[in-house]
Amino acid sequence: MELLHIENLSFRYPKQAQDVLRDLCFDIPQGAFVTLCGPSGCGKTTLLKNLKPALTPHGQKTGTILYRGTPMEHLSDKDKAVKIGYVLQNPDHQIVTDQVWHELAFGLENAGFDTDTIRLRVGEMSSYFGITEWFHESTDRLSGGQKQLLNLAAVMAMSPELLLLDEPTSQLDPIAASEFLNTLKKLNRELGITVILAEHRLEEAFCLSDLAMVMDEGRIIAFDDPRHVCQTLTDTRYAAGFPTASRIWQAAGGSGSCPLTVNEGRRMLADAARPAIFPLPPRSLSEETVLELKDAWFRYEREGKDILKNTCLRVQKGELFCLLGANAAGKSTVLRILAGTERLTRGKLLIHGKVQKPKDPDAGRHIALLPQNPLDLFLKDSILEDLQDMCAMAGYAKEEQESAITQIANDLSITHLLAQHPFDLSGGEQQKCALAKLLLRRPDILLLDEPTKGLDAFAKNELLAFLSSYIRSAAGASTKRGMTILCVTHDVEFAALAADRCALMFDGEIMAAAPPERFFAENHFYTTAASRISRGIFQNTVTVAQVCALMKGNHK
Repeated sequence: MELLHIENLSFRYPKQAQDVLRDLCFDIPQGAFVTLCGPSGCGKTTLLKNLKPALTPHGQKTGTILYRGTPMEHLSDKDKAVKIGYVLQNPDHQIVTDQVWHELAFGLENAGFDTDTIRLRVGEMSSYFGITEWFHESTDRLSGGQKQLLNLAAVMAMSPELLLLDEPTSQLDPIAASEFLNTLKKLNRELGITVILAEHRLEEAFCLSDLAMVMDEGRIIAFDDPRHVCQTLTDTRYAAGFPTASRIWQAAGGSGSCPLTVNEGRRMLADAARPAIFPLPPRSLSEETVLELKDAWFRYEREGKDILKNTCLRVQKGELFCLLGANAAGKSTVLRILAGTERLTRGKLLIHGKVQKPKDPDAGRHIALLPQNPLDLFLKDSILEDLQDMCAMAGYAKEEQESAITQIANDLSITHLLAQHPFDLSGGEQQKCALAKLLLRRPDILLLDEPTKGLDAFAKNELLAFLSSYIRSAAGASTKRGMTILCVTHDVEFAALAADRCALMFDGEIMAAAPPERFFAENHFYTTAASRISRGIFQNTVTVAQVCALMKGNHK
């Protein structure tokens, strides 16, 4: 039986020339687990919000949405609120109270449930989701993973029949993301809840799904079993984001059933290849250190806990350094200290070998920070106005401004977004526009906090090529030193492709940095799917390209 029936659904935002959703027709069976994917800005969020009446954006909508055979607009207000649950991409945007227990009860209170029912459901959800140990905590003290789990538990307390999730793992570390997705599947399997998950992390999502829907430019490109989708879209741009096992299978010739899981990939590789060693790519780092923390200690409150504990870090000129670790490990704190927005409790910060002191007029002059929330950087009503404002602040001559904006917009493929308001863009589009604004400052040190959040696999590859060009040539071109990039990320696949060195942050310290081939090969959880699949068969392989290179010359 179908839970949702969508027929000829189109949607256009105000003052826009084109529809964001274009004549969509599909059915969602009751109890299905559906993964919704596609390029950034393809319409995924808009589609989900049209399925949740309270969040449907203002604009022109045509077509039909039936929920159990009833037009969505004819459902009662209580059914719209209770039967359809929604989990946002940013966990901070959904939490509305200051205590965990109150957050769990808030939706039930507003829906008019009686006190006994509220207490029972709050207790049950707290036990089911393992929240009991932090039940009385303040919500602002929770990690990103805990906040997202709390959001899910608060929605589930309403007993929804349909659960909509908009990239809920985008700000979670690999372990927390895996646990969150497995919790979703458990809810789907054990309670029969229909799940529609918009996601860019397809490595695990496809394995859990009954159906996969691929969108692009507001249209449905494919809607089928995940294996069939991978096979159908082989050799297209969409395949770049598919599970690693399926991409290796494609490179091996694509015979037989398409594998999705690490186990299936390992069996395929063991049958198709003999053991081999991938030659380590040459990496030579500059001897010049541009960023350094020495014996650094930091806490936010005088009596609070130490976030950094005798931490040491060195980043060399012209390298791309990736820092990984669990949510709330202190990675973003490191970036804020390096950018000068927070001061060390003890220890030293050196930039280009110079110790940074409070109120130093040169402090932060060379550094630009892309924060986790890119909207923090926007002040104007359009992207173009923000970029023009940055050019004025950075001292561009009037005749330089237009060409500089045109160049950066072309490089980041955001020309079509310049007239739009920052808040009207998708998460991935906001990331790219914020990066464009920062690069107009012409920094020689760039700090990135989750730069791939909200980006599809194709856009990530474009970003990598773009950042690499800046490292090689300092395309901002007011400096000849080249650009140095320190990137905090949960995206292990991006780090394996992009980084010269990677390091793990744990318990207030930064562990010894190493090249990706050594770092990921020695990890079990903070590692890539390619490393898991090839481990014990191929050595030094942590990317799909490396595995495929050995596959081609090492068939049995």
